[in-house]
Amino acid sequence: MFPDYDVIVVGAGHAGCEAAAAAANLGSKVLLVTMNMQNIAQMSCNPAMGGIAKGQIVREIDAIGGYSGIVTDLSTIQFRMLNRSKGPAMWSPRAQSDRMLFAAKWREMLEQTPNVDFYQDMVQSIIIKNGKAAGVVTGMGNEIFAKAVVVTSGTFLNGVIHIGEKRFGGGRVAEKAATGITEQLVELGFESDRLKTGTPPRVDGRSLDYSKMEEQKGDEEIVGFSYLPIERVKPENQRSCFITYTNTTVHDILKTGFDRSPMYQGRIEGVGPRYCPSIEDKINRFADRDRHQIFVEPEGWNTVEIYVNGFSTSLPEEVQHEALMMIPGFENCRIFRPGYAIEYDYFPPTQLQYSLETKMLPNLFFAGQINGTTGYEEAACQGLMAGINAHQKTRELEPFILKRSEAYIGVLIDDLISKGTDEPYRMFTSRAEFRTLLRQDNADIRLTELSHRLGLASDERLNLVNKKIETVQEINNVLNNFNIDADSINPFLESIGSSVIVEKQRASKIILRPNVSLKEMIEVVPNLKDAFGNANADSLEQAEIQIKYARYIEKELELVTKMSHMEDLLIPDSFDYDKVSAVSKEALQKFKKIRPRTLGQASRISGVNPSDVQILMVYMGR
Repeated sequence: MFPDYDVIVVGAGHAGCEAAAAAANLGSKVLLVTMNMQNIAQMSCNPAMGGIAKGQIVREIDAIGGYSGIVTDLSTIQFRMLNRSKGPAMWSPRAQSDRMLFAAKWREMLEQTPNVDFYQDMVQSIIIKNGKAAGVVTGMGNEIFAKAVVVTSGTFLNGVIHIGEKRFGGGRVAEKAATGITEQLVELGFESDRLKTGTPPRVDGRSLDYSKMEEQKGDEEIVGFSYLPIERVKPENQRSCFITYTNTTVHDILKTGFDRSPMYQGRIEGVGPRYCPSIEDKINRFADRDRHQIFVEPEGWNTVEIYVNGFSTSLPEEVQHEALMMIPGFENCRIFRPGYAIEYDYFPPTQLQYSLETKMLPNLFFAGQINGTTGYEEAACQGLMAGINAHQKTRELEPFILKRSEAYIGVLIDDLISKGTDEPYRMFTSRAEFRTLLRQDNADIRLTELSHRLGLASDERLNLVNKKIETVQEINNVLNNFNIDADSINPFLESIGSSVIVEKQRASKIILRPNVSLKEMIEVVPNLKDAFGNANADSLEQAEIQIKYARYIEKELELVTKMSHMEDLLIPDSFDYDKVSAVSKEALQKFKKIRPRTLGQASRISGVNPSDVQILMVYMGR
């Protein structure tokens, strides 16, 4: 019934969809197996993509040739560039999406991708031949063979849903859990554990009083995520979000349900996300705060359903409703669906190689929440990398690995496999030591050529990025050679509170001033706009950033060069760590468990000291 495949992808969430698309676009014959064809690329939690550091990841996915940025742009109902008041290393795009349109566009793009087949069933075990993954067995007893398997099970592995004292199996509300894979892999010697996440109630937008809330509009300029020329929502057509707040009355009502809370009664064993806590966790941990922010987010263009961001909870439904009605604007709210917590299996990611292939079972790859991450963006980028590397493995090609200095994706994967995680991992700009280099605006410059060489990024993408690089260089040349006289620029400088000039100055020197923007300067300096020809806003912004932050970029590049020698010192797979007797017991234990690929990775393992790395280097020399 089934042909043999190159790659089987288990699960069609954000990780699974990116994995299937990447492997197929590289030339692999792919089967995407999902428990429900109607829920491909479902936004299980909030209907949004991007945000702090996550937006950088989505742009990196797009620069490599993934689909998440394109799908997001095609389904955006509101766009905002966060952190504009800070430096460009902190700017992060975020889009509110139409939930149903997002999933529909993802499925449409996958169906239009040659080499992707679909099958609806639950995968209950991995076929193992000669000590390697060789396919899957489905719930209906079908054996399907492949050269590599990518498991992207999300929250479905032995998932349990909690609402107050109610507890039932499920990977999402109204969807059954997946069983069998954890048990099989644990029997093989894999280590597994439990994590927890949650989601807020969904309410009827017609029952809310928006006049009691603060309106939050989208940006007047929509940058989007994809570097391709995609038609995006017009700024004036965006849907607004709204902000309101809890209060002490809301908190007191929520506390009445704590005796029936699965979290406080010990019925939930898994650790929840530290940076996205439930509302009951917030009022418990931050008892000194008398209010918490609530974001009221529409679920799409043609629906009244509202996502109550900031009110994630697993308290009894009646407590949720009573507390919600005490929030300004929610006095008459009607709940479509209560919030709930979900507990699920994951496999600590120290069991993975940089390619996301499992160390214990060759040809088996993990991506997404099975690795302990939380968030669509973190899952999608892992799926992209796992899909690429599954293809590479089937062709006996070198794995595609991104360094910490090349991408947030590289930071995320290195963090996971070197440090592991015992709580849901979320990406932040603070995790990236080279964040001045890893900006959202230059992901295409950093990554598209690498991906094109691999065979994934299209010629169109490469041509676009090459054109951008050429245009930016031309703009920089103009700014470095264009002299501006005092009469033409001083009125503008005075208007923004900047010191006037007394003699001609190069445009590039004036741009160095923190409160001067190139876009504004073009409008006031005669002939400057003409000198740039038809340069677009993206290229102008890139040129300005390169000039303003040249010294910071240069310093980070020097640091990358200094640290790169540690990354280039490979540790042989056969290295016997028991010979390194002088290191601490903790370091020896971690070295043997994680088996770092390089001295750089060894230095980042939790519990390993600089002296341990120096001793390891000496023994490697011997």
